Amino acid sequence: MSGFKLIRSPMEALKEHFGFSGLREGQDRVVAAIMEGRNVLVVMPTGGGKSLCYQLPALCREGVCLVVSPLIALMKDQVDALVAKGIPATMINSSLSFPEQKERLSGMKEGSYKLVYVAPERFGHEGFMRALAEVDVNMVAVDEAHCLSQWGHDFRPDYLKLGRAIEAMGRPQVAALTATATPRVRDDILEHLHLEDPVTIVRGFARENLHFRITACDTHKEKYKRLYDLVKRNKTGIIYCSTRKKVEQVYEALSDLGLSVTAYHAGMTDAQREEAQNAFMNRQADIVIATNAFGMGIDRADVRFVAHFEIPGSVEAFYQEAGRAGRDGRDAYCELLFNHADLRTQEFFIEGVNPGVPLIVELYELLRKHCSAESHEVSWTLEEMAERLKCRNAMQVGAALSVLMRNGAISRHDVPGQRVKLTRVADPSMSGLKIPLDERAIREKEVRDREKLKAMTEFAYSAGCRQQWILNYFGEEGAVPCGRCDQCMALGVEEGQVMGEEETRVVRQALSGIARASVRQADGSWQGRWGRTKVIHMLKGSKSQDLLKTSLVRLSTYGILSSWSEDDIRQLFRAMQMAGLTKMSGEADRPLVTLSPKGNEVMMGRQEVSMIWPFARRSAAPDRRGQTRVRSTGDFAALGEFDEDLFMKLKELRNELAREAGIPAYAVFHNSTLEAMARLKPTTRRGAMNIHGIGERKAARYLDDFLEIIAEHCGV
Repeated sequence: MSGFKLIRSPMEALKEHFGFSGLREGQDRVVAAIMEGRNVLVVMPTGGGKSLCYQLPALCREGVCLVVSPLIALMKDQVDALVAKGIPATMINSSLSFPEQKERLSGMKEGSYKLVYVAPERFGHEGFMRALAEVDVNMVAVDEAHCLSQWGHDFRPDYLKLGRAIEAMGRPQVAALTATATPRVRDDILEHLHLEDPVTIVRGFARENLHFRITACDTHKEKYKRLYDLVKRNKTGIIYCSTRKKVEQVYEALSDLGLSVTAYHAGMTDAQREEAQNAFMNRQADIVIATNAFGMGIDRADVRFVAHFEIPGSVEAFYQEAGRAGRDGRDAYCELLFNHADLRTQEFFIEGVNPGVPLIVELYELLRKHCSAESHEVSWTLEEMAERLKCRNAMQVGAALSVLMRNGAISRHDVPGQRVKLTRVADPSMSGLKIPLDERAIREKEVRDREKLKAMTEFAYSAGCRQQWILNYFGEEGAVPCGRCDQCMALGVEEGQVMGEEETRVVRQALSGIARASVRQADGSWQGRWGRTKVIHMLKGSKSQDLLKTSLVRLSTYGILSSWSEDDIRQLFRAMQMAGLTKMSGEADRPLVTLSPKGNEVMMGRQEVSMIWPFARRSAAPDRRGQTRVRSTGDFAALGEFDEDLFMKLKELRNELAREAGIPAYAVFHNSTLEAMARLKPTTRRGAMNIHGIGERKAARYLDDFLEIIAEHCGV
């Protein structure tokens, strides 16, 4: 390869090509596994440096690394960045003319490139696969690998071609990478790619610098007010909207306020989208308002906030999009502006991408009946097809066309100079009833989509730590409260805080009651027998005739929480479920409560309780000087109105002092201590020393700086 020198040592190549002296946590294990020739599945949070995991090994060995990437804009960004570093890289996708594609394929055969980014649909072209047979492919890196799974939040049917394509290439080494994958999605990825003896590396989903918040908004006016506050405080961010129309409305509203904004959605031309993306990436615009078409692979490090104007369709989509904030490691804020009515938009989308077998067959018959006798083609738009079918949701027509294309019943191609596509029926003599549609898979996909929206809705209404809920959703064991989200802040929970003895005892009593109301399986797991309400009534010691007729009243845990109200026990159950201590089993119309494996370990005392105690409380304890100390946990409202602007100033000072001292931020003051300051606004040492978390040593070292900020803020 002319002009490019292989460096066999990954660490030397890292320094030479990327200017880094070391790898991040997790990257080192991935690079080592790839250099050993192992197939790998990598789950690493957004901003964790997944690209480097395959780029670096590619530079240390002969041959070409094929990178499968779903978006042309994403490919272009990656290729431009590599070429700027002097690394021979290119891309092959539909944006190139046939001569350009042919030229780059020739360059691959000649060894002119180290990394070649390829769109997944290329692997369905026989000519492309024939050309690859003459290329020395040392590895296939499957980026955004969750697109392989119908359980993933962004399933792309073209990704299903990869398993056969890798087989046809002689099974080169494979690295599959994604930021968001539940255990089920991971299993799907491994199954579709047929990976032999893979190494699965999950770095963890937690992002320690992200602060999650869900704000209930009854009106758009409230949403715009909150957006303005976010922008004023954080300046640089991304605002996600569910529809193109909403993007334009929010863009106009924020533009009218004189803010530096740009807009991005799939309805814009390629040139318009590129202009908008460049404006944001080049810092000509502080804020981009966009649909989910924006963001994959975006690498602007100083994004200080990500806001969702409406609820997204899945937890995976929410977390991936939120993860585009704070990639520089500094504090960033992720906020969902939640209104239950917005769920209608997501339900409309689910209907749109799940047309159902009757509509698919009806569409095919319509095309078969009206296609021309010579070319077998129809030149209708999606809207025209929807109108002829009397279908109110044109998205369903697009989804139905995709199903027919995957089954080989039709093909579609562009008309030069026009936006309309021609639809060609492969064999007009074939009845729609003969198309081999997988009805079971089609139904299952709709069920999966609705389950994802249900999970996102549960997250929006959840009462526990936001990040802990997300980590539990992704199957991460031992997740603890983050101490940074709105829920942790409201209840005064510190990062990783475990509950006290009394709270732990109550949780174990409740878990014990659930266990006794369940059946122990042969494998040690628990199977539920009763619904949540019945078990709550049992713990309360209810005397209702309905309960007295059951065997629950004979359990040793009957009435063990008799001093508690039924509502409080129900709230405790919600918190335990959010923390992954309990689970629901049985049929959808009769869910039964039982213990999770984690809940069993907590009940047995083999694992600490790591959940948010869902009851705000205010306590006071005399300190050694006999003065009453204000505890910064529990009922913060009793301390005074929360001043968020002051809190942010105090937090910025706290983080700066921690960086200078090389210590964790909480070692200066915990968030709850800062919040108590932001409510009490003490301007003297004596007043501040009444706040829990401010001892004599910390006061001597840090307090004066904080008092100065408070006095300046209050104009004292």
